Amino acid sequence: MRLSTAHSSWARAAVAGVAATGLAAGALAGVAHAADDQAPLPVTLTGPAKVDLALDGAEGEPGEPQIRLGLTGPGEYDPDSGADPEFVPNDGYKVTIDATALGGFAKVRLPRWCEADGLVAVCEENTLYPGDSYNPSWSVRLDLKDTAEAGDFGRIKVTGEGAGLTFNEHTVDVLVGGPELLKKKLSAEPEGFRAGDTYEAPLGFRNVGSMSADGVVLRFGGSRGLSFPDEYDNCSYAEENEDNLIRYQKVALCTFEGEFLPGTAYDLSEPVRVKTADFALGDIFHYGFDAVGAKDAAALRSGADYRQGTGRTLTLEPAGSGDAADYAKYAEIDLPTRNTYDLDLTGARVAGAQGETVTVDIGLSNHGPAWIGALRSGGEPLGFTVEIPEGASVVDSPCRPVNAETPSQYRCWADTPFLEDDRRDYRFKLRVDKVVEGAKGKISLPEWDDPREGDPSNDTGWIVLNGTGDEETPGDTGGTTGGTGTTSGSGSTGGTGTGGGSGSAGGTGTTGGSGTTGGTTGGQSPQGGDGGLLASTGSPALLASAGAALALAVGGLLFAVARRRRAAGAR
Repeated sequence: MRLSTAHSSWARAAVAGVAATGLAAGALAGVAHAADDQAPLPVTLTGPAKVDLALDGAEGEPGEPQIRLGLTGPGEYDPDSGADPEFVPNDGYKVTIDATALGGFAKVRLPRWCEADGLVAVCEENTLYPGDSYNPSWSVRLDLKDTAEAGDFGRIKVTGEGAGLTFNEHTVDVLVGGPELLKKKLSAEPEGFRAGDTYEAPLGFRNVGSMSADGVVLRFGGSRGLSFPDEYDNCSYAEENEDNLIRYQKVALCTFEGEFLPGTAYDLSEPVRVKTADFALGDIFHYGFDAVGAKDAAALRSGADYRQGTGRTLTLEPAGSGDAADYAKYAEIDLPTRNTYDLDLTGARVAGAQGETVTVDIGLSNHGPAWIGALRSGGEPLGFTVEIPEGASVVDSPCRPVNAETPSQYRCWADTPFLEDDRRDYRFKLRVDKVVEGAKGKISLPEWDDPREGDPSNDTGWIVLNGTGDEETPGDTGGTTGGTGTTSGSGSTGGTGTGGGSGSAGGTGTTGGSGTTGGTTGGQSPQGGDGGLLASTGSPALLASAGAALALAVGGLLFAVARRRRAAGAR
């Protein structure tokens, strides 16, 4: 089947489709099974609004699905709350994926666990939770037939049905050989670049598709330590996820009208200046272009409060055919890579008679100048070790023993991001089982050469119990003295963590991505283990790849701040 309308019309329809189907289910407190006399519970089917298939097969990794479908259950659930969501009672439901319209040009691999009849799959489920984190998801892989040509078009329809439930219809428009915009790679951080300097980002794209783009949209953004000193009148500006420093970013959305030809490269009329703050370290700048016309860009601003820019007009200029080696699917850079923080551990001097309980306050501070964003790890916690002085045992602690064999050693964790002027407190309650004069316990960060630690001399603190004043406490920069014996006292007043995850990058504009911060301040790392300064989880960046997936997925889903979307339950 041939695409009979201009690509701009197709793009407008795709944007409208995302805006219509991307509406989340309304908040429902205390979700219960819908009785016959109750309104059915809303379930929202989700997924990309459109997929472009390149004629050369470069639309994705071989064998990997290009389409991931999911659903959002009724009610609200905060994945960072630490609590499991409540199951939504239901009598089962069916989700139907109809890809019949693609049969003329594509081979379709439907979800393996669904009942398939030709290009129609019926997926029977009963798992249903508020939000989208715990609900089923389904994957669809598309491969072009040899007879496929540029302009072939089809639409996948996804519907659902179930007693007491109501589903939206979600559609995925599939176009063959449409415009495909690869991003110009960002140049490396200049030699000698430091926090406080300004990076000049040369942005551009190359249309490697088979069709022209009727207008394009540029989206660029940066994490907490980055800002954009210039404004343009064809750009609008916003801040996203202001209450979540892992996902937080300043963003700009710029529109360009005109025809952008296949096989042609285009550069911005001037570099985009990216200013780094004095506390910046490993902050992420990302950008991407998407083939959405300027008239359709309004739907892309629906996810945040955008402010229209002022000043001169930013334009795109032809740059020949471009060198393929200079362009990639994703474009981002960490700025700056050179800065230091100063972590400081402080202990305390306390005294108590045999049988008494004493309170010991331990502190972990960051004196800057840099913050510890841990953006690429999605907020992995910092870890340090506390040794309990001889003659004492732990009554209460915000930390956990390293292992059963060494009950006198405790591992503590501090959530990241850890700001440049932050302090975290950890309160231990120790019982004096035996008075040992001058007993000491060392508090220490992992012993490894951290090039970003500006002052390793204060990375050690001490607990001194019933001291004489003559104890050596190398590396300790202070602490309370005299402590009081008590049988009361509160737990750790450790700092607050920040929920993670897409990422910067979620596939969409922030489409998802969702990293999570590890651990609670003063608590045990959820990853367990007794690794180094940062818990080593091997998890993908949360913000990670803040431009990664640039799914600038037409419609409230902008492009990714974390290019990996949760795939748990994918079928």
